[in-house]
Amino acid sequence: MAEKPSEKSPEEPEGSGRSGQSGESIPDDVWAQFVQDSERDIRTSEAPKEPSARARMVTERLRQQEARGELPPGWRTGPAWQEMNGQKARRRKVWTIIGVVLAIALAVVAMKPSLLPGDPFGTGTDTQSANPLPDETAAPTNAPSNAPGTPTLDKPFAGSPAVRYADGVAGIVLPEAKPVGAFGKDQVAKALAQTKSLLVDANLDRKTLLGGTPETTLDKILDPKQPDMIADARSWLRKPGKNSDPLWLFSRFDPDEVRLVGDVVKTRGRTTFKAGRDGGVAIHADYTFVYALAPADPDSTEVSRTIVRRVLDLELLDPAKYEVTPGRLSVNRHDQDLANSACDIYDGFLHPQFDSADPTGAPPSGPTTDPYDRSRDIGKSGTEECGTVSRT
Repeated sequence: MAEKPSEKSPEEPEGSGRSGQSGESIPDDVWAQFVQDSERDIRTSEAPKEPSARARMVTERLRQQEARGELPPGWRTGPAWQEMNGQKARRRKVWTIIGVVLAIALAVVAMKPSLLPGDPFGTGTDTQSANPLPDETAAPTNAPSNAPGTPTLDKPFAGSPAVRYADGVAGIVLPEAKPVGAFGKDQVAKALAQTKSLLVDANLDRKTLLGGTPETTLDKILDPKQPDMIADARSWLRKPGKNSDPLWLFSRFDPDEVRLVGDVVKTRGRTTFKAGRDGGVAIHADYTFVYALAPADPDSTEVSRTIVRRVLDLELLDPAKYEVTPGRLSVNRHDQDLANSACDIYDGFLHPQFDSADPTGAPPSGPTTDPYDRSRDIGKSGTEECGTVSRT
């Protein structure tokens, strides 16, 4: 209990008492309140508590472990957490690897969408046409496999092995020229180029295909001194018939009956040459041309295909030994195989069959053949029956 300050002694000077500098004593009621408050604070305040025995033991153990450098595992670093965190790390590694592989795959597909089956991105690109066949350098040993799809105006060669054939002139690849017999390399190269021009003019030129006359072939390539050759060809064009058919040399369609679909004719084949008679050059050309066609009606969307295979043996003869025109070619053989064209119609045009139309011409009487099988030989002109094709 606080002690109340004593009254000022008579001997103490003025202003030196416990009451402060004012020299006035503390009133009794104020002092009583002060003593009461102080005693209450002492009773309510908590005195420092001594740690329990267990707390002292834990503290000592931690101090000793710390002195030895042994720290207790925290709740995020203990074995259970480390195991769980390791699983997450492994998952992150797995997803990282998958992400890298996926990124590489997407990059490859972006550069070459044809690796994907079908047309998943709607690009309109035929997947097989993006992988054309290599040039044909020798006779095939078997027929090509089937191709999926149905022909449309946008993809007229879908469903046909021709979808992987070269486009038009690009499919006529000439061998490297070299001297043969009486002719030098340049003369052989010119004869090969003339062979290509004949094939283009007779089978790829749009004017010829729509019923025109292949003037380049008749005026600049074939030898006018070859008996009856050019005269006969012109006669066939003027007045076609069973024994005078221009289709023996030229591919032609009636524009009043059909229209060509697109600007592409698919081409597959090869050209070779060797020494011919008496120092001449013998040139052999074997090509298949695939035409996509639709009815002449512009509203029709039906697509059909006609396949024409031609085998030509041409010869560049030595003017010193034969009565020929220098630099012109003679025709020794012209065979053809016409697939999907009406039988026994001799008007100088090919007549493709459409599913929506009734068959025209005589019923087929010959064997069934595959027009895409380039491993088979084709017979001489006019000796084969009109048969059935296994596919178009």
